[in-house]
Amino acid sequence: MKKPIHQPVKAYYSRRFIDSPDARPVRLLSEYLEPLERFEDMDIRDTILIFGSARPIALDAAETVLEEANRTGEGLEAAKRNVRLARFYEDARSLSFRLTEWSKGLKAGGRRFVICTGGGPGIMEAANRGASEARGRNIGLGISLPHEQSTNPYITRRLAFEFHYFFMRKFWFLYLAKAVVIMPGGFGTMDELFESLTLVQTGKIHKRLPIVLYGKEFWDKVLNLEALVEYGTISPEDMDLFHVSDSVDDAFDYITAELTEHAVDRPGFGL
Repeated sequence: MKKPIHQPVKAYYSRRFIDSPDARPVRLLSEYLEPLERFEDMDIRDTILIFGSARPIALDAAETVLEEANRTGEGLEAAKRNVRLARFYEDARSLSFRLTEWSKGLKAGGRRFVICTGGGPGIMEAANRGASEARGRNIGLGISLPHEQSTNPYITRRLAFEFHYFFMRKFWFLYLAKAVVIMPGGFGTMDELFESLTLVQTGKIHKRLPIVLYGKEFWDKVLNLEALVEYGTISPEDMDLFHVSDSVDDAFDYITAELTEHAVDRPGFGL
């Protein structure tokens, strides 16, 4: 009986190699090239990026939890916080819906100003949900984390991603974006906010990038950026790098005016 001939595995099919430190450049390049191919295939020209906490839930769900907490007397304070946060879930959903309807009505070619999020629950889910309810394509740039939930169900399937490298995910966040909305959030949201502001402030982002801080009471309590001006660590004009908004109408009007003036006639992504 003939001895079977050993068939070696091609390098790019070898998990041992692909998962090794030596293949890290290949993995990094994959997280650039594979999303690029999908965006080009789906004719995505640019995005509106919405950041925010993964913790808020829809208002109806929050009110149900509060009713149960009132009945049992357990978890009452947490349930009340859920209802307060639910306002931002509903506002993100509404804003995303309106921006998607607006973008679909543009005469510009390709899919313009597509809603993009980090793909998870909370504010991210709300924004993807609003775009989906407006029958618009929307993007979720997820990240693989030990205890993170999977991507939310409202993302357009072909535009749902899972990244390994945070910095490649951040690259795609801002490389595509023509506007950014920052809803209330935690450390991750702060990281994304300050990275966006830093890149605009230092001129590393050359395109016009309107940044909206949504929820005046939250941001007034959490950030005292005027103190940075007082101490001289930022310039007074740096306070003009963002717009504070407290209503869906105001945020919608500001973003659409900025995009109409600076971006509608300039399709395509890039920094």
